[in-house]
Amino acid sequence: LSWAPRPGLPPANAAALLASGPDGEMLWLDVTHRPGQAPWVRFMGRYLLPPCKQRWHTCATFLPQEGLLVCGDRRGSLLLFPCSSSSGWAAESTSIANGGTDPVVEDSSNELESSCLLHKGALPLESPLSVLFGLHGKTGVTSVTIHRGYIYSTGRDGVYRQLRLQDQQLEVLRKHRPCKGLQWIEELRFTSDGDLLVLGFHADNFIVWSSRTGENLHCIPCGGGHRSWSYCSSPLAEVFAFIKSGDVMMYHHKAEPCEQQVLLPSLHGREITCVRRLGAIEMPGRATLNVFVTGSEDTTACVLVLSENSRAAVPLARLSDHISSVRTLAFTMGPGDEGFGDEGLSALFFSAGGRAQIECYQLLCTGDTVSESAVACHVIHVASHQLDKHWEQKKNRHKLVKMDPETRYMSLSVVPGTSTKQLPTPWKFLAAACSDGSVRVFGLLEAARKLVLVAESFHHQRCVLKVEAFLHTWAGGERRHLLCSAATDGSIAFWDITGPIMDAVDALHQAEGEMQPLALDTPLVTIMAHSCGVNSLHIRETPEGQYLVASGSDDGSIHVCLLEVALGRGEAAAGTCLRVLEQVSRPCAHAAHVTGIRVLRPDLLLSASVDQRLTLWNLCLGKLLPLSTTFFHVPDLAELDCWEVVEAGGRLRYYCVLCGQGLEML
Repeated sequence: LSWAPRPGLPPANAAALLASGPDGEMLWLDVTHRPGQAPWVRFMGRYLLPPCKQRWHTCATFLPQEGLLVCGDRRGSLLLFPCSSSSGWAAESTSIANGGTDPVVEDSSNELESSCLLHKGALPLESPLSVLFGLHGKTGVTSVTIHRGYIYSTGRDGVYRQLRLQDQQLEVLRKHRPCKGLQWIEELRFTSDGDLLVLGFHADNFIVWSSRTGENLHCIPCGGGHRSWSYCSSPLAEVFAFIKSGDVMMYHHKAEPCEQQVLLPSLHGREITCVRRLGAIEMPGRATLNVFVTGSEDTTACVLVLSENSRAAVPLARLSDHISSVRTLAFTMGPGDEGFGDEGLSALFFSAGGRAQIECYQLLCTGDTVSESAVACHVIHVASHQLDKHWEQKKNRHKLVKMDPETRYMSLSVVPGTSTKQLPTPWKFLAAACSDGSVRVFGLLEAARKLVLVAESFHHQRCVLKVEAFLHTWAGGERRHLLCSAATDGSIAFWDITGPIMDAVDALHQAEGEMQPLALDTPLVTIMAHSCGVNSLHIRETPEGQYLVASGSDDGSIHVCLLEVALGRGEAAAGTCLRVLEQVSRPCAHAAHVTGIRVLRPDLLLSASVDQRLTLWNLCLGKLLPLSTTFFHVPDLAELDCWEVVEAGGRLRYYCVLCGQGLEML
């Protein structure tokens, strides 16, 4: 049995009662309380739960505008049923018993029961419109809530999920993991001041966790979650009642003024390992708002907005799908999702890191004058991939050597220009540098939400630190997809991955999204640019159609080479040939690791290092000459990102954002 608020009926004396019975049948009854009389009952619907071992519902809520009912079951599934208030049968117990004039007659229950069963059979048995089977695992769904048009579900798997309704189908947008150790989530409470309280059990304690502050507001020893309980809060006090060893216990806490003041809220719990700027949002009467994504050792990625006027970083969304640290980010700009419209800042965004895990999201940021940040952020989880799970699905895996589960993705780069007439496919491709010595290429099919490993190579034979994909277009319009990878031995390799991508597209179409990884061809050119690991890498095309490749190393050196792409001669006339036209090296450019580098113009270079110096270099006549040096305040610099802004009058201004033990924009 479970109760649900009934839209259209006064909540003080009416509610919907949902009852699960034999063979997975669930009944919906409207029950109205009448003082001094028996409750008024009306049968509204019959529903059939999907087959499973424990076939009963655990929670339910109504979607009044759509005329739908969402419920969760003991198997952890979410179900969507049609419901209509026009159907149903009214049965008043007092009317059946004695014409509705006398008080309630207790011995009329048998007559009422037989009449109810008779009319129940006249209602059709509805099947679910949409089923998300086992969404919360085998331990069941604990609650379903509607807030601002979104559906939120909780379960005993330690996460709560945000969903939306799309063409009468339930679609999961993203999942949230509130805090470490809170495996048994019971309920969500949305407060009037914008906070989200997560109610659940950790070991034998009842926990109230605040999403805004990221801390436990209450921790009450009660014996654990296998008990009846109720929680109520108000501005004056908070009350938690529960049953323990047959006794009814109550915890009462009076509201007290908070003596703790947060001077500067944190973006992450540990150091920031990567940062990317998605773009800017222009608001009338406001300064430009820059939207960033950061990844951290605390296993989360954060979408945040930074205003030049307020100089405050305001988090918009926190993504907690990773089980290990987030090491690298990549994105490609695109049109908005059809459910949100085409306005605003839209991007397809990838995050990757430890445990060989990649997550893909669709982000849409739009101006919102109501919110504190002035930006509304919508996030949809698109796909994910883990190498060890991929290995578990292989045939004859007992004959293979299992991949290292500790493999880390060190760098990501989206392969540009894969949606052309030459390659008419919705697949997008992503290159990854891996700690196990491989360069891997993945294919993403957004429609099917699939991320597939399509090609790989272990050419480097050591940890690959950086990867960068770029596109070369011949005069006739033909395109070649090129890839640059750098490893811990200081080598930089250049690949032509056009052939493997074309072969992968054919294989994916024939095998309906499944394939065995192909082998990448031998690199076109390999340059020994440094004496040790390459920590930063950037490629920029010159107006002449050549490419400047800049890199920074652990030994503090900077290396720049100029490449030209040409057609191969002889038998491989259709192949691609790379020629190194010029190389410039600057040893000891910094006093520590060079962890960020950008080619701003063909004659202008920007580098950043763990020595906390940001240096501008002039590339001229085969030399790197320092122009200026600025000290920044972020220790242990991990990454640098840059962009340019054309101001009024045509003046060009460069901005950069640095991350490490903090975040700074210059």
